[in-house]
Amino acid sequence: MGIDPIVNRAQKHLRRDVWKAWEAYSLIEDGDKVMVCVSGGKDSYTMLDILLHYQKQSDINFEIVAVNLDQKQPGYPEEVLPNYLSGLGVDFRIVEKDTYSVVKAKIEPGQTMCSLCSRLRRGNLYTIADEIGATKIALGHHRDDIIETFFMNLFNGSRLEAMPAKYKTDDNRHVVIRPLAFCKEEEIEIYAEAKQFPIIPCTLCGSQENMMRKKVKKMIKEWDAEFPGRSSSIFNALKHVEPSHLLDPNLFDFQSIGSKLDIVPVK
Repeated sequence: MGIDPIVNRAQKHLRRDVWKAWEAYSLIEDGDKVMVCVSGGKDSYTMLDILLHYQKQSDINFEIVAVNLDQKQPGYPEEVLPNYLSGLGVDFRIVEKDTYSVVKAKIEPGQTMCSLCSRLRRGNLYTIADEIGATKIALGHHRDDIIETFFMNLFNGSRLEAMPAKYKTDDNRHVVIRPLAFCKEEEIEIYAEAKQFPIIPCTLCGSQENMMRKKVKKMIKEWDAEFPGRSSSIFNALKHVEPSHLLDPNLFDFQSIGSKLDIVPVK
């Protein structure tokens, strides 16, 4: 039986989009040791799958170490990821850190847990990256995550900021990459279901129905339903920024415009 054409198209698009982001931002280079953060969700499984594909099919020589942070959530199936990663034959590490208890103790009922959970998780991942000598840390955020983050920062943070495909941490010690930056979530969902990845749901953020990200996601989906292609237009706008047409004097020297030295008399 042949491959389902919808799945085949999703696979082609995902591999193409990862490679486009890879080339645009020089995500992975010869000699890199890439720490691929695997949470047990559809995005990180897809990211690992595609990076393993290019490890074999590209002419770039790089190592992969899959890392999972077991945050000790109640009912977490500890055997799922070790069994899956062992079956792939990929080098991996499972690190146990009880950040779950910290988050539950510090966040009031009804408040969003994601911010604190993310900071704790990220700090632990940086420590692991040091321990294994990783030159790049790969996170599984995709195109839709980036758009949603843009609007969350716009609405709640009063700033134009999204998620970069590649950045250095504040202490300049680590380079973080997002190989799925150009990938659509709907295609990741199709691919993950076809590959039958052993998904592990998050009992922290997954239980928060009123969190802002879900509201923004719903808003964007409604826009796309009414105006097909709107999210693609928004994403492309994030790649084509005109600082002179915004209002941030730190990005463009507005004060020099119209100085007497620059004015050319009309003849």
